[in-house]
Amino acid sequence: MPIRVRRTRGARPSRRPLAVVAAAVLASLVLAPSGSAQAAPPVRESQPVYAYAAAVRESVWVDTGDDGDADGRTDRVAVDVVRPREPAAAGRKIPVIMDASPYYACCGRGNEGQKKTYDADGRPVGFPLYYDNYFVPRGYAFAAVDLAGTSRSDGCDEVGGRADVRSAKAVVDWLNGRAPGYTTRTGDRRADATTWSNGAVGMIGKSWDGTVANGVAATGVEGLRTVVPIGAISSWYDYFHSQGAPLYDANPTWLSDYVNHPDSRARCGAVQDRIAAATPYSGDWTPAWSERNYVPDAGKVKASVFVVHGQQDLNVRANQFGQWWDALARHGVTRKIWLAQTGHVDPFDFRRADWVRTLHRWFDHELLGYDNGIDREPMADIERAPDRWTTDRSWPPRGTAPAVLRPAPGAAPGVGALGRTPAPRGSTETFTDDPALGELDWAADIDRPTPAKAGFSTGTLTRDLRIAGSSTVTVTATPTTTSAHLTAVLVDLGPAAIRAYAEPGEGITTLTERTCWGASTDGDSACYKETRARTADVAYTVVSRGWADLGTWADPRTGRPLTPGRPYTLTVRLAPTDHVVPAGHRLALIVAGTDRDLLDPPSTRPALTLDLARTRAAVPLLGGTGAFDRATAGDLPAGEAVQHGVTPTGAHALPRGGAPHGAAAPPRTGAPIPGEAR
Repeated sequence: MPIRVRRTRGARPSRRPLAVVAAAVLASLVLAPSGSAQAAPPVRESQPVYAYAAAVRESVWVDTGDDGDADGRTDRVAVDVVRPREPAAAGRKIPVIMDASPYYACCGRGNEGQKKTYDADGRPVGFPLYYDNYFVPRGYAFAAVDLAGTSRSDGCDEVGGRADVRSAKAVVDWLNGRAPGYTTRTGDRRADATTWSNGAVGMIGKSWDGTVANGVAATGVEGLRTVVPIGAISSWYDYFHSQGAPLYDANPTWLSDYVNHPDSRARCGAVQDRIAAATPYSGDWTPAWSERNYVPDAGKVKASVFVVHGQQDLNVRANQFGQWWDALARHGVTRKIWLAQTGHVDPFDFRRADWVRTLHRWFDHELLGYDNGIDREPMADIERAPDRWTTDRSWPPRGTAPAVLRPAPGAAPGVGALGRTPAPRGSTETFTDDPALGELDWAADIDRPTPAKAGFSTGTLTRDLRIAGSSTVTVTATPTTTSAHLTAVLVDLGPAAIRAYAEPGEGITTLTERTCWGASTDGDSACYKETRARTADVAYTVVSRGWADLGTWADPRTGRPLTPGRPYTLTVRLAPTDHVVPAGHRLALIVAGTDRDLLDPPSTRPALTLDLARTRAAVPLLGGTGAFDRATAGDLPAGEAVQHGVTPTGAHALPRGGAPHGAAAPPRTGAPIPGEAR
């Protein structure tokens, strides 16, 4: 099946016939520095025919129409543009690749923390990342946008709110002639993009940058042809909370203070106070969270979407891409996806050559209209082991269906079985919340009775079992206190070599050697440090996780005090994954309380008793229930048995319960933020 999914409603006119009919014309209009290409065959790939050193570099301030800092004048956001000089000189118009970010001044972009640089007169010299170096010589412009309140822009940052989205959307409008731009921050001289821009825009960026791309796409703005969100947020509530439970730092205001330009911090205090009041630590849903939730507006999206995400990203967790992907699918949006084993890492740093080649073809197809075949290739690339990738023609793959798995008591407390037979009525397991422990501690003790978790595992699998998509775990739990948090995780029990997502680098090691990706100038190098996979030999792998406040049992948007001794039923949503549990391993479900360094503990330390007859997991398996039955039937062939049980000392190279974000200290004192350069 090709990756292009036709829209069921709200579609824009198809550009595909144009790509086939006019490829030769595009070659002469966009690529060739002269008219000599008229007799050339259709072009399927843009070539570096324009002089990067001679490119136009300019700053423009686009009026957003808002007055976020309440200074009595509408805000202007800074847009630094680099574009080839030759097309404009010949009257040719070109598309734009755009990265709108709050990080260009405060923190830098990419693995090497690059920031924008300017000459003595304030003209842009250095643009972070390789997008300009690689694509400008190929006939694209690159626009680096400072979000409202950051770097050289007016206004105040609102942590995913209207100011973020509108400031970036205004630039798309300016590129299409619908919004005013100026040559200075306060002057009246207009800057007209329509003299060189053809209005076709592709937004890209990692983390907060990709989040803004999602938000702008959700407005349905005309001219935005594609977005490439990398490790991006789709709902800010789910960045700070999970089903009512506060994650490691449920406080958006520190993030806005982090990125706001020093000059704007004094005038933005009222905005920060408003954000703090509107986003309570309690985890209750408020209108501010609705404003910062782009998923309900997936039906407005007219752009194609190329998602990239680390399945072990514990900063912007995988549920962010999962709910966005599913919503886009329901509305027939054209989609493509890469899922890596990394944490919060850019594909330029975990699969560089393939990434640049794929992104080049994607932009050529979506922005230049080239019929290069990428729309007929598999939709999904999945990393199975470090640097080993597979593809699927659709994702989740056809034939995936939920299998309902049920926990059952075992021979020892907290060490149970996982199968399809419901537990007998009256069967229970009890654990006590221990905020000092986390998912890796629980997994290490899966076969030992421990007071902080209830664990359930299958027997040794006789066939591979592929999980593809989002699981849910429904529990009926009786607390001993008035508040309680729950964590549910799926674990692959068995030895493997994985990317060391919980160590510094989150699955990569940065080397000293450099490779170059495009053209350079004295002030803007196209050469970047190479990386390699950082791996760990492990005895178990947490493949999916989810958290919830039991107090949201009746209303997912409002928590309430619990009555000790009363049972409550709640469904915990786990993040999507694509993971193969191989024959010889086991699949485990663990239910526990606070997940250290990922979830803030409740105000009390409850014991919770699970009613096993009313507890179940719905796990999306390739082949559904039948696949589970086949994988758990019979005996493993001779010679394939593996040792299970107590984890040998040092067998798990990842820190047990340590800082899973790669920080030396717990995230509360050094948590990464969306788009952090490291």
